[in-house]
Amino acid sequence: MYTQIDRKAIRWKKHKRVRKTVVGSPERPRLAVFRSLNHIYAQIINDELGATLAAASSLDSDFKAAEFSGGNKEGAKKVGELIAQRALAKGIDKVVFDRGGNIYHGRIAALAEAAREVGLQF
Repeated sequence: MYTQIDRKAIRWKKHKRVRKTVVGSPERPRLAVFRSLNHIYAQIINDELGATLAAASSLDSDFKAAEFSGGNKEGAKKVGELIAQRALAKGIDKVVFDRGGNIYHGRIAALAEAAREVGLQF
């Protein structure tokens, strides 16, 4: 139905629309999620400083030790747990969620729910 270029353009357009309103601050940094076919990435970003405060992905050594795949919901849950643990270790407990132009479904939702279960509030 859509070509690969069209899908990327549609996602990018949605992402730009979301980023107009979702901005990370020192009090509530932004939890940004990016999903590729085989991996999933999450970062906690302070947009005022332009700094990444914490990050986790399916390429991390902690993730690979658990022998999950980044291309499924179980892997996304593990990345969600990792990012929440790293954020809480740095004293960050409230964030705003940036789904990166993807719909809140599947791996994106699994990552978000796992982060909430560990203790992040958004």
